[in-house]
Amino acid sequence: MADFDLVVKGTVVLADRIVDGGHVAVRDGKVVHVGQGAMPAAKERHDLSGALILPGAIDAQVHSLSQKNQEDFIWSTRSAAAGGVTTIVDMPYDEGNLVCSAEAVKIKVDHASPQARVDFALYGTVDPEEGPVRIEEMVEAGVAAFKFSTFGTDPKRFPRIPAALLEDCFRAIAPTGLTAGVHNEDDEAVRAAIAKVKAAGITDYRAHGLSRPPLTELLASNQIYETGAQTGCPAHVVHCSLGRGYEIASAYRAQGFRATIECCIHYLTLDEENDVARLGGKAKINPPIRPRAEVEKLWRHVAEGNVTLVSTDHVSWSEDRKTSPDMLANASGVPGLEVMVPLFVKGALERGIPLTRAAELMALNPARHFRLDHAKGALQAGKDADITVLTPEPYTYDAAASGNNVVGWSPYNGIRLPWRVSGTYLRGKLAFDGTKVLAEPGTGAFVRPLPTLVSTGS
Repeated sequence: MADFDLVVKGTVVLADRIVDGGHVAVRDGKVVHVGQGAMPAAKERHDLSGALILPGAIDAQVHSLSQKNQEDFIWSTRSAAAGGVTTIVDMPYDEGNLVCSAEAVKIKVDHASPQARVDFALYGTVDPEEGPVRIEEMVEAGVAAFKFSTFGTDPKRFPRIPAALLEDCFRAIAPTGLTAGVHNEDDEAVRAAIAKVKAAGITDYRAHGLSRPPLTELLASNQIYETGAQTGCPAHVVHCSLGRGYEIASAYRAQGFRATIECCIHYLTLDEENDVARLGGKAKINPPIRPRAEVEKLWRHVAEGNVTLVSTDHVSWSEDRKTSPDMLANASGVPGLEVMVPLFVKGALERGIPLTRAAELMALNPARHFRLDHAKGALQAGKDADITVLTPEPYTYDAAASGNNVVGWSPYNGIRLPWRVSGTYLRGKLAFDGTKVLAEPGTGAFVRPLPTLVSTGS
């Protein structure tokens, strides 16, 4: 009689160690144990010697609904499954529906649930006209964190939260134990820089970086962390493109504050002088892609343990919104769910960074950050059997050829990747077989933090 439903064997990559010749045993959708040596009996066994077996990735930053009638969860979670991502955390800035109330959370859960092929968690935010009054109800509705912005992209869909209101929101969130994540660009400084670029008549690829120079990002990061320090709220910078930003976060942590920081895969992969120059609007992202020297600084911070999370900030804009010759006229953001894990593994191996960082920054830390670690984030007994398998099959990425993306373009097209996602398991079931996404819409489930509050003390 089989002891387990599933056993997979290979090089098991955990956040604290690598188990050569290891195996993961699964029963009833949960990990039972991680072992070494002979594979135990199971209904389904796969000896994947030479493969890497990692915990399923949790992408901390996804925009499934930024463009109406475009991607939606039917496609974002398909890309996720194909990329070894078993949980996505979706942002609250949906075109036509700002997720700023319990009702809006429920609407989004009801909308996403029949579409999702992998599990999903949700961010909440506030309507600036209402302030923090609905934060408690959104916590009860199951949001995993809150998201704000110091820059105003759109007054309704992606509004700026002024300093005093940001403080009020942080104070309201602090007792819940959830994290306040903030888009880190100073509104006044960015608008002044944009005006200078336009006055100079610069419209090519250089315009974007010049319109958002480093100081615009660093001023906002300092504001975010100091607001957290003053309110007792965990403060999180949702995307940092500059080495200096990680130094600032580290300094706040050294002073005892809960100051976390996220690096998107594009900041670890693309650079301004080569990729933005070549791709133009298809590499326009806020904050901007920086020069190659800055990219290498970020990898050093990964190696030194100064990065909390690695994510995609995935958004699949239609091609017509990314190809204007006027750089600043393009939409900001790129798709990345299908290649985050292989890109990170490639970059880490090239720089001698242990792959334990992959399990830490794309699984364990995100699970803890969003308080989902009761079920997610590790190949550990009792947790969901979310598993990513990578095999050493070099290939050149082509978003159109894969068939798992709603758009046929990617800034990562043409990159040679040494490891391929050849299997993704969601709660012990094969969601992606290396070629085809097998998980049907509705397979994924809404995941939420356990309903516990943190005491505010006396």
